[in-house]
Amino acid sequence: MASTTGLIIRCRAVVAWEAGKPLVIENVDVAPPQVMEVRIKVSYTSLCPTDFVFWEAKGQTPLFPRILGHEAAGVVESVGEGVTGLQPGDHVLPYFTGECGECTHCKSEESNMCQLLRINTDRGVMISDGKSRFSIDGKPIYHFLGTSTFSEYMVVHSGCLAKINPAAPLDKVCILSCGISTGLGTTLNVAKPKKGSSVAVFGLGAVGLAAVEGAGISGASRIIGVDLNASRFNQAMKFGVTEFVNPKDHDIPVQEVIAAMTGGGVDRSIECTGHIDAMISAFECVHDRTLRGTFFGNYKPRTDLPPSWRWRKFITHRVSFSEINKAFDFMETSEGLRCIISLEE
Repeated sequence: MASTTGLIIRCRAVVAWEAGKPLVIENVDVAPPQVMEVRIKVSYTSLCPTDFVFWEAKGQTPLFPRILGHEAAGVVESVGEGVTGLQPGDHVLPYFTGECGECTHCKSEESNMCQLLRINTDRGVMISDGKSRFSIDGKPIYHFLGTSTFSEYMVVHSGCLAKINPAAPLDKVCILSCGISTGLGTTLNVAKPKKGSSVAVFGLGAVGLAAVEGAGISGASRIIGVDLNASRFNQAMKFGVTEFVNPKDHDIPVQEVIAAMTGGGVDRSIECTGHIDAMISAFECVHDRTLRGTFFGNYKPRTDLPPSWRWRKFITHRVSFSEINKAFDFMETSEGLRCIISLEE
């Protein structure tokens, strides 16, 4: 990789040219990293529902052309001025939110909302100079969430990278960059159910099932899964869900169903869908009501992410980079949990 340091790299990237249109593999130029930036050779990436939402751009600010993707694992190719603690050859995970280590939020034990590097869905450029590091024929292609992992090479701020053990399998740990960590941390770091307690989890996608995993780790004795898609129940059982409720099967609100099942309500409930009705139901099915929100499971992305060995079962599909549109098809039909996209072709 040393031969490319300081040079523009031409590589393949999947570009979203328009909202909802098939993604297109293009040859893009990736500029060298600038101050406090790192250029990464992406090995594996996975598709998160957030990528899908911003690709559709329904109710979102459209920003195209854009290179999506934010769950990935790769290897450092080169580093920019001022970067410490990372060097070429290091294995890393990129994150859509960062940790500068200097602001009041990063120094706080309670907050992971870095003032410098917190998520910004509308920004399509780097924060150091307001420019993109991607281009085609000299025309800029926008970044996504400061990452853009649907490219063989990408440039990110060094504060949005976590150095990992080089022995960790990159094709599996890549899923820790977003959803799995969010669900797990929501249970372990925020809800904190006690041993023998009851927990309801609303939404049994990847985030919800990671929350279920957290409930199991905590020793919860009853884990009630709530979802409108009954086909998810068999899979959820493998993650530790003990009982299931489909709101469509009942004539009364689901919170009343859960209250009747548990003698007045569960000890904790975790809402993983983002829908207002589900939020209300999740709040009202708890017997002692205290509402707490969380961002990225309250994890600080560079310093305290969870171990990776147990999360392999979230991977349900694998496709090559050239087949990335298949991953979007799986997501659109709610088929599977995480699809790994290999750039190691």
